[in-house]
Amino acid sequence: MRTESVPGRCLQAEPCAAVEAPALTELRSKAELGDSAAQLALAVCHRDGRGVERCGTEALRWAKKAAEQGLAEALDFIGSLYFSGTLVEHNPALAVGYFVAASDQCAQAAWNLGQCWFAALGVPQDIPRALETWEKAAAMGHGRAASAAAMAWLSGEGVSPELARARSLAQRAVDLGDPAGHIVLGELCFQEGELDQARALWARVAQMHPVRTSSNPELPSGEMSAQQGADLLRLLEVRLARPRPGSQALLTVPHVHQGWNNCGATSCAILARSQGHTVGAWQFKKLCPSPMGTGTDWDELMKAAAKIGLRWKLSTFSPDEAGFAQAAAFVRSEVDSGRAVVVDFKYTGSRYPSGVAGHTLLIVGYLAAEDLYILCNPAIATPGLQLISAADLAHYWCSDHYSHKAMGVLARPVISLA
Repeated sequence: MRTESVPGRCLQAEPCAAVEAPALTELRSKAELGDSAAQLALAVCHRDGRGVERCGTEALRWAKKAAEQGLAEALDFIGSLYFSGTLVEHNPALAVGYFVAASDQCAQAAWNLGQCWFAALGVPQDIPRALETWEKAAAMGHGRAASAAAMAWLSGEGVSPELARARSLAQRAVDLGDPAGHIVLGELCFQEGELDQARALWARVAQMHPVRTSSNPELPSGEMSAQQGADLLRLLEVRLARPRPGSQALLTVPHVHQGWNNCGATSCAILARSQGHTVGAWQFKKLCPSPMGTGTDWDELMKAAAKIGLRWKLSTFSPDEAGFAQAAAFVRSEVDSGRAVVVDFKYTGSRYPSGVAGHTLLIVGYLAAEDLYILCNPAIATPGLQLISAADLAHYWCSDHYSHKAMGVLARPVISLA
């Protein structure tokens, strides 16, 4: 079974900065005297190993002391530990209990609880309830909850689409300074022909962090939104222009923002919707035998597509330079024919729990003169478009775990229309 990346994971309490010894002594003194904020700060330090030994037992002990005093943020912190399995046993059901207890007073807890309802993590899936909880978090000041709810109402993921509601929530996200909210509201403006407003929103978010000439799929979320804003500005005229086969092309596909660990099924739902099907991301996942919240074998995805009458094929290209040249030519030919493709990226490094992770997404266009490709990424804000250089595409588009049928052999896998 493949392991997917989880860019939609629940957020945890913000880590404290490196703590100098005198400051840590003062913090501990306040905590021991019963200062709940200091107790939670000390718990964060123990979770992250900032100035003290990294220790789940101590992190829980100090967080529980703060929670016993009614600090809602401490309840959320404990729930996040159990949700992620950070230094304690992974227990989503227990995490939900803490999120529920804190959600009336802590926007972050309401956001986390909505994640659980949305993705069936520790509770049965209930998307309307998830959106209600995210809207509650948004009312309490959580920008990311507002933008996530906006994207669900826009795409109709688990609910009937409501454009006006989506726009209101996207505006709320912008008002709260959420980078993804700027992307989503800009897209809504673009779709309504309000091009100046779209440009202004994307330009504003692009200034929040330094940007590159093209995106990197492993950027942190804030930097990713800034880069996406810059990419969307560059792509605005391309989206309005007619395709020029062999030169440039960009397909319009109905973006769906993925839930927890659901990039494979979400990408396939986007591909299915580009063919006129109405299947949702979670509906597609439920066609597969693997449990919710787990990665999805590409063989399962292909069988799921067949169950709803879609004819797709799975091809592979070799991981060397010659294989990339062949794969890239195939992709350009498919896009020129109006057909998006699904590909799988491989990430490696210590930031991933097992040292490696995969992420499934689509290629929907290219700019030949600049040697750039255009992705539709379910992990980022709607419309999900981002630019990637040919060199980065060649680097990331390799996988040996997209399916059990890969047998550990590295290749460049692609799902396309048959």
